[in-house]
Amino acid sequence: MELNTVIFDIDGLLVDSEPLWNEAATEVFLQYGFNLSEEQYKTTTGLRTKEFVQWWFSYYNIGPEEYARAEKNIVQKVLNKIEFKGKIMPGVPYIFDFFAKKSFKIGLATSSPPALIDLVVEMTAIRKYLNATSSAEDLKYGKPHPQVYLNCAEILKSNPVQCICFEDSFNGLIAAKAARMKCVIVPHASQAKEEKWGAADLKMSSLQNFGELHFNLLNP
Repeated sequence: MELNTVIFDIDGLLVDSEPLWNEAATEVFLQYGFNLSEEQYKTTTGLRTKEFVQWWFSYYNIGPEEYARAEKNIVQKVLNKIEFKGKIMPGVPYIFDFFAKKSFKIGLATSSPPALIDLVVEMTAIRKYLNATSSAEDLKYGKPHPQVYLNCAEILKSNPVQCICFEDSFNGLIAAKAARMKCVIVPHASQAKEEKWGAADLKMSSLQNFGELHFNLLNP
């Protein structure tokens, strides 16, 4: 089936927010007496904030009565950090214009809360391109479960097999492939050589490098 829809992740793909999530989590977690190593943090990239908090609080034996408070604090810190020092990733205006010119339906599917979607949409000036947004915040399962991608496709009235997804995390990649969608992975430069990205249909170093040749490889 011919591709007609493109769905983008947000964190780490459209805006360089992963370091800011790390900063916010570090500030909150230090209040509880622990700090994650870079390797520890990488293992939970792409999870929803609630799952991220629950995972590490359980690991460090911190009671569930603190989960919601810590989650709220992290999200608020991240929103403030992105608003004041978040950087838009290279190629964002270009890639949205690329697919708009092909009359593709365009959506966002993220593990992040709706407030972050709204903030990034305004920062990147992509609202005019969007036909749908979908957040996994209140779903039973977040990425790597495919539901957020399936929900976005449903809103767009698109068949999942006619969708391309752009992702930067392994959990997001697994979610996209589980939804039976094509996936273009744009990993952080520090992780670019990891073999796990072989599960993607294409691997790119930047959104701005995606062109007609790559599109044709995905849509033969």
